[in-house]
Formats: sequence, structure tokens, C-alpha cells
Amino acid sequence: MNLSKRFFPLALLTGACAPLMATELTVDIEIPEMDVAEYHRPYVAIWLQNKDSKAVTNGAVWYQIDDDGEGEKWLKDMRLWWRRSGRSLEMPIDGVTGPTRKPGIYQVDLSHLTEELEPGQYELYIEASREVGGRELLNVDFDWPVKKAQTLSAQGETELGKLTVTFNP
Repeated sequence: MNLSKRFFPLALLTGACAPLMATELTVDIEIPEMDVAEYHRPYVAIWLQNKDSKAVTNGAVWYQIDDDGEGEKWLKDMRLWWRRSGRSLEMPIDGVTGPTRKPGIYQVDLSHLTEELEPGQYELYIEASREVGGRELLNVDFDWPVKKAQTLSAQGETELGKLTVTFNP
């Protein structure tokens, strides 16, 4: 008896039930070194929104996490994120929130966000705000789903450095 004929339907069935792979989405963000008298690490929010300017999902929120919740009161200084999403959230958010970061380049894996996206036009936003500093907002537009690997970028001027967004289907 030919075993390959016997097990072929099972192999076909298990292959058909395998989940589709999500597109890999990574964001490289630079928090620049600053030569200032009083430096505070910036609060940073990363989120996706659709073409109608509705927040779709939060990717990351970095802020001063402390036991008394004092750091949360400054989240509203990331004004656009706060109006679109932040004020309706209860902090901390598992898998989204984390502590502020010192100057450097950080990679954030947002691949899990691509699993629920409907086809359409989207914007990925990054907003940073720093005490005794400024506020900066960067964004990149993209069409979903992506058909091939692509890299998009934007350049900050003050609170953020280079932003690189990479898609790998």
C-alpha cells in the first residue's frame, strides 16, 4: 500500500488549517542625545490610525511608570495621541506600555498589529513629549496590505531622530 496516498489528505487538511502569517512590521526610532542643562527622557506613543484619523490601535506608550501613578498625569502632553486614544485608556496596558528610554535607537516589533488590519490606507504615528523640552510628531502613510517588502522613513528635528518603518510580507 502506498502510504503517501493515504496520508496526503491529512497533510492537505492540516496545511489548510494553518494560520496565515502576519506581515512583519518593525519600527526603528531614534531618541537623540541632547546637550541641554536639564534633560528628561521623553514620553513616546506609537499608534496606527486609518485615513479617517481614527485611532486603530496602540503599538507602544513609553512613560514614567511609578507606584503612585504620578507619571500618568503627563501622558496628555502627547496631545494628538491623547485626543485620539490615550484619554480613553486605563494605564498600564499589558504589552503596550513601558518605561521611558534614554537616548539611542530602539526597535519596536508591531507585527501583531497587522493581523487585524482591514485593507485600506493607514498612518503610523510617533509622538514624543519631554518635560522642559518640546513635542514632536512624525508619521508615515502606507497602504494595507503591503504586497512586497518596503521601508518608509521620516526624520525628526528635535525630540525624535530618524524613524524607519519596515514591512516584510
